[in-house]
Amino acid sequence: MSNRRLVIAGTGSGVGKTTCTIGIMAALQQKGYTVQGFKCGPDYIDPSYHTAVTGRVSRNLDSWMFSHDTVREMLSRASSGADISIIEGVMGFYDGKSPLNNTGSTAEISMITESPVLLIVNCASMARSAAAIVKGFQMLSTGPNIIGVIANRVGSISHFELVKAAIEQECDVPVIGYLKKETNIELPSRHLGLIPAIERGELTPFFEKLGGLISETIDVDRLYELAKAPELTYKSTNFFEQRPDKGVSIAVAKDEAFNFYYQENLELLEAYGARLIYFSPLHGEEVPAEANGLYIGGGFPEEFAGQLASEEKAKQSIRSAVLRGLPTLAECGGFMYLTQSISSSSGEEYPMVGLIPGKVKMQNKLAALGYREIFGTEGNFLISENDSAKGHEFHYSAFGSVGEEIRHAYETQSRFSKKREGYLSGNLVAGYTHFHFASNPKLVKRWVEACVQHKQKGELK
Repeated sequence: MSNRRLVIAGTGSGVGKTTCTIGIMAALQQKGYTVQGFKCGPDYIDPSYHTAVTGRVSRNLDSWMFSHDTVREMLSRASSGADISIIEGVMGFYDGKSPLNNTGSTAEISMITESPVLLIVNCASMARSAAAIVKGFQMLSTGPNIIGVIANRVGSISHFELVKAAIEQECDVPVIGYLKKETNIELPSRHLGLIPAIERGELTPFFEKLGGLISETIDVDRLYELAKAPELTYKSTNFFEQRPDKGVSIAVAKDEAFNFYYQENLELLEAYGARLIYFSPLHGEEVPAEANGLYIGGGFPEEFAGQLASEEKAKQSIRSAVLRGLPTLAECGGFMYLTQSISSSSGEEYPMVGLIPGKVKMQNKLAALGYREIFGTEGNFLISENDSAKGHEFHYSAFGSVGEEIRHAYETQSRFSKKREGYLSGNLVAGYTHFHFASNPKLVKRWVEACVQHKQKGELK
């Protein structure tokens, strides 16, 4: 792998990290470089844009959900064959799990990976004050290596020159470029953030335009030089070492409605001997007949509720697969899809698969957001009462059970409380929480073994 990597950090959310990151990736590609993307934290949507622009699957790096060596190993594995790795930050540079330390923050990722940091500053309506902001970020912690600044939302070239002079004099780091307030580049968003790239169709013209804008006002060659970093060293976890083929297949729902999957989750399932086969419930595809397990990830089923409701054959195939006992994990959007119905915030109700006795209603306010420690329960094929894992929860919908008391799949611990969550029935594990299997690969082993056992039972009949 190349030892060029760079963290693109922001002073806060909404400062322009994603636009700058995608633009920098596009500009580097236009210069002929192979770029690998990463995202700090548990976000699924920003990586979809990284993947679309670079042609390489973007990965999540999270210093709370898994060990520091695992972070370094993931970075090293995915960067193989790339000229430069670009790591997009999350929220503000120092924002993470706690306001009292760097845990889970972009700053911590930069230190764990010894990556240079390019700080994006919203310079609207300020000049010398921009230097005070950068100086504060330099002084709060001695670990991060801030090697440059991009001035965003400047009013003119002369405004940029004022900002540049102030920052370079007071902070001793180069300001390598700027973006103006009005660039006519907008990334469309809705309740959970940006609209995923998979929903936006052909994006090449957009990326070409954004890359060109970046190259006009940002010194991309300087950025490439500043990205030099030490060689990554780590103790291998052996998580991703290929095990023998177990002769089982896990069907993975993947389309515009269901596309929130951590790439390492999929690769770990393969590493533990399963074959993955993809299908699209949204487009009427049924669970493949050879499937021995089923994975329905998160996404936006609420945005496609009408179409999902109309695909009766797809819904029936999922009902049949789960009732036959296929070991199944349904996360967030997948959980919503398996309920009786999804109702929009304005009251329209759409019938879903109907395996879970309850209904989901969309809200105009956030229902849950944050990291979760997950504790298993008795009878759960994936995460037993002796297991724990880590994950994340983020949704605007609320679930209400109908007609019976449900059996919960697991318990989750947030920063504020511990609660029973999800739904467990036979080999179905469903709930709002997204698991990251790198936090405990034993779950992968259990899932693949459950698929083997289910296949063997079928062969004995």
